[in-house]
Amino acid sequence: MMNQENSQLRSITINGHRFTYDIHGEAEGPALLLVSGWCQDHRLFDHIVKPLAEQHKVIRLNWRGHSDPERPPGDFGVSEQADDVIAVLNALDVQKVIPVSTSHGGWANMEICQRLGTARAPQTVVIDWILIEAGAAFIKDLQDIQNPERWVAGRQSLFDHWLGISTDRAVIDHMNKEMASFGFDMWERSCRVIENAYKTWGSPLERMAALDPKRPIVHIYSQAAADGYEEMQQTFKEKHPWFDFKHIPGKTHFPTLESPDAVANLISDFVSQLR
Repeated sequence: MMNQENSQLRSITINGHRFTYDIHGEAEGPALLLVSGWCQDHRLFDHIVKPLAEQHKVIRLNWRGHSDPERPPGDFGVSEQADDVIAVLNALDVQKVIPVSTSHGGWANMEICQRLGTARAPQTVVIDWILIEAGAAFIKDLQDIQNPERWVAGRQSLFDHWLGISTDRAVIDHMNKEMASFGFDMWERSCRVIENAYKTWGSPLERMAALDPKRPIVHIYSQAAADGYEEMQQTFKEKHPWFDFKHIPGKTHFPTLESPDAVANLISDFVSQLR
């Protein structure tokens, strides 16, 4: 159960909410801050923490309301997520950090980077973020999950897409046991926030392009979001040399579970460019 898992984590109260986190490694230099997408928690990174901690200080932090899915935290969005993360970093006296986000945790990652600036957040990593504009099928799933009568079917549609043809047990358990432990309250909120983010920015690529000042960003992914996905990213890279992308052969939306060694190696290689 999530509560039992979280009993092994450290706890801090920020902005009136309880946050759980852990810290691994003692290396000098910027800390790696691992944050998940919505309706996920620190366990998404279980298999990459140890290899990353051999070279870096690694912090896993759970979002507001994600330490105990049975206690609704009240409404919040990307702005509050950034408020929370920066307050936790300040409380832990973390002066320089490289955020590493997965999926639609990328929207909050960009807001965190914008507020911290390049002196404090000199690089960032986004993992399997859907970089294209939201298609009709995806928007339908997001809107279905915001409907109390259709949300379970909408969530299952996303799960089926994210799993693809894989039979990876770690991925299946992550969705059916961990992500499914969150109820309608958090799923409705997450899909509403994500839908609004696409309406506001158009796509994650446009959100990244709006960062000021710019900094190196790498997108690590397995599941291509559309035909020509690599070519689209290459075109963006040619126009924006601070951006890079790395594809890991895989079948699912969860490379930290499916291909953890490859993800850890790519993150370490990217961070080493700063040194």
